[in-house]
Amino acid sequence: MADLGSALPTGSTALSAEDRAGLVNALKDKLQHLAGQQSGFLDSLSPAVKNRVSALQEFQSKHDELEAKFFEERAALEAKYQKLYEPLYTKRFEIVNGITDVESKDEPGNNTSTDENREEEKGVPEFWLTAMKTNEVLSVQITDRDEGALKYLKDIKWCRIDNPKGFKIDFYFDTNPFFKNSVLTKTYHMIDDNEPILERAIGTEIDWYPGKNLTQKLMKKKPKKGAKNAKPVTKTEQCESFFNFFSPPQVPDDDEELDEETAENLQDLMEQDYDIGSTIRDKIIPHAVSWFTGEACQLDELEDVDEEDDEDEEDGDEDEDEDEEDEDDEDEEEEEEDVKPRKKGSIVQRSGPAGEQPPECKQQ
Repeated sequence: MADLGSALPTGSTALSAEDRAGLVNALKDKLQHLAGQQSGFLDSLSPAVKNRVSALQEFQSKHDELEAKFFEERAALEAKYQKLYEPLYTKRFEIVNGITDVESKDEPGNNTSTDENREEEKGVPEFWLTAMKTNEVLSVQITDRDEGALKYLKDIKWCRIDNPKGFKIDFYFDTNPFFKNSVLTKTYHMIDDNEPILERAIGTEIDWYPGKNLTQKLMKKKPKKGAKNAKPVTKTEQCESFFNFFSPPQVPDDDEELDEETAENLQDLMEQDYDIGSTIRDKIIPHAVSWFTGEACQLDELEDVDEEDDEDEEDGDEDEDEDEEDEDDEDEEEEEEDVKPRKKGSIVQRSGPAGEQPPECKQQ
């Protein structure tokens, strides 16, 4: 078979032969590891079956080589189209931030504004804030206090990183009264670049102006009655904020043991963090204007409705099966009641094949 790498688009970031070999070997190592775990089972097979399994493993090896090429070509294709998207993202940035304007589609003299002295708005105010608030995953992360800072968000970009594998998201901010950073970055390091297996995430340390930290709140506690110090005690506590996104949960060192509950909580936090990042990467950035207008939200709702309909149909099938079981059980109970008392050792013949079981519920 010809090398697919030679047919890749010019300028794409294809894997080198060494990287491709490494990926194939990694897939083989996974299979060998699994095979080692099942060695006891394989030893119990007959020689003829073992021979067939060995042939299947050879086919699997060929499949893995093709899969490695698929990952390679997919990465190259993504890189190609990311470059094609870039000019469109640049024009979007310029329009949103008032750098360039577009010709008005309104007819001359059809201006409905009543305040002629009002300064004309530039760009699209609160574009990214509105787009993010429209998304269900992100809206619950954004507090009223966050909105003041997110109004200064000018652009969001993402790109893949190679060493280590993963991706990063850059948030570009205009000068604002909340923090000094002009760019806030969130980086995800993946164990497997082709599967969403998160190793760890790293966020920019935000350089907040005094008293402007949106991830903290000041709590004043009244002193107890009779206390010598009558002044209220001020305490700083962490609070909910979208900007906690840049302080992701940290995976402890390998030598640090975690109890089961702590490990599950950490896993949940990491999954939630990745869900936010992947939502921004896969939905908000490529379809920002659709989220701004609400069109994307409507499409999401339609998809949810379709999924719910499918689930309802499955539930309906299960309910029908349960009703049939109940009817069968009732019939059997009535038959038992009709049977006359019998002598010891006698056998009652029931209708239907001996040992017949009621139909099982379908588990989808």
